[in-house]
Amino acid sequence: MQTITFIGNGNMGLSIAKGLKGKYNIEVVGRNMDNLKHFEAQLDKKIEKHLIKDFDMTDKTVVLCVKPANVDEVSKQLHGKASLLISVLAGTPVAKLKKAFKPKAVVRSMPNLAASVGASMTTLTGDKKGKEGALSILSAIGETLWLSSEKEIDIATALAGSGPAYLALIAEALADGAVKQGLKREDAMATMRGLFSGFGQLIQEVHPAVLKDGVMSPGGTTAAGYGALEVGNVRASCINAIEEAYKKAQELS
Repeated sequence: MQTITFIGNGNMGLSIAKGLKGKYNIEVVGRNMDNLKHFEAQLDKKIEKHLIKDFDMTDKTVVLCVKPANVDEVSKQLHGKASLLISVLAGTPVAKLKKAFKPKAVVRSMPNLAASVGASMTTLTGDKKGKEGALSILSAIGETLWLSSEKEIDIATALAGSGPAYLALIAEALADGAVKQGLKREDAMATMRGLFSGFGQLIQEVHPAVLKDGVMSPGGTTAAGYGALEVGNVRASCINAIEEAYKKAQELS
């Protein structure tokens, strides 16, 4: 099996590694061996562990999972030229990654935490010579979409990368609403999970507007609840959330 080298051992790296284990050999590079051992324990699979100081990336396929602010510091501790560098760093341009790490090819990507269960929506862009390899690897953790520019991936980062947090807020709020009306917490959570599971399948086939109209009968319960969402500016808030997250991605770059 091909070996994938993770530089960094945070939550996103762990989520991707969980989705890839069994399909690729995995090695992880970090600054602290105890943290690397913790990563291995959470992954529940034996992996190669290396301290970052003087690690040689020559001809390796690397997934870069460090904090954007640490790019320069990390790059100075590594040696060699990776054959492919796949970055999951928000707002970090291809040009900066090329200058810092000098790999043969760079691809920017933005998976989300659903990678751990093979259900990420991952957007990518970068060097065309790295496209096939990056798509092959990241298709193992869910759906992929190659975009034509870095501006587009910054926008997609605001949607698919940050989106699980937004949906988690909505899921929690809906369950809280049911509890407020008298449904037991465990029943509200079970109902909410079933809702999201079914909705995830429906939205693959049905446009959101059509789906909404199909549920909302005149003068019915859905119409009453939907009206409350509009009064609360939920639609505008979602649009603004994408705008603010996109602005932050631009600031990071």
